[in-house]
Amino acid sequence: MILRRTILKSAIVAVGLAVTGLNAAAADELETLKEAGVIRIAMSGAYPPFNFVNDQNEVVGFDPAVGAEIARRMGMEAEIVTTAWDGIIGGLLANKYDAIVGSMTITDERDEVVDFVGPYYSDKRAIFTKPGSGISSLEDLEGKRVGLTLGETHEDWARERGYDINTYKGLPELLLELENGRVDAIVNDSIAAILAMSAKGQEFEMFADPTTEPFGAGIAIREGNPELAAEMQAALDAMMEDGTYLQLAEEWIGADIR
Repeated sequence: MILRRTILKSAIVAVGLAVTGLNAAAADELETLKEAGVIRIAMSGAYPPFNFVNDQNEVVGFDPAVGAEIARRMGMEAEIVTTAWDGIIGGLLANKYDAIVGSMTITDERDEVVDFVGPYYSDKRAIFTKPGSGISSLEDLEGKRVGLTLGETHEDWARERGYDINTYKGLPELLLELENGRVDAIVNDSIAAILAMSAKGQEFEMFADPTTEPFGAGIAIREGNPELAAEMQAALDAMMEDGTYLQLAEEWIGADIR
């Protein structure tokens, strides 16, 4: 597990070093973005109700709504980019987009290669099973098939505990695998999984991970952009103060999740 994490971290840092010269020579990106009038915002598009593709092939949800509102308050339009989650930080460092507003957990490891604005909501890890599975504790997961999204923090956690894991592209696949019995349990942020399963009428049982504290989801940007970070944070703070944040949270999540 330590080797895998080291390889992953080295790959991300390598991409960062490839663009370090450009970032060092350039001024803060805020002015350039404002001149262009557009900020490119990345997410997986596979994490309902936070971000997903609707029947009209539009990326919608809480994350794009927050990102678009922040962009509007900064005098810009938001261009939504979808990409695989396991390479999303590498894409940011390679300048494929300007920010990640995709329910990314703020961790020390990630904070070494990107800067974070926020957090803009908080959640907790939870384990979900089919009713009557007999799985009600972390110990019960030993020897069971556990499903996770590739590249999420839950994957490292499960590998460290030695579980037999299968990885998938996003939450919809996880729910389908659990429903069809191809995994015995899935591990996910609690809010998204509860809402997604409730929306599709999928029965489940769950328990929270007692080994970890609640975590914050933040907006990732490239390092060395204090002016961009400050203006994005100011826009987010203003949203929370004037009721806009609560309105968006109620619309997409049904609750205040700060």
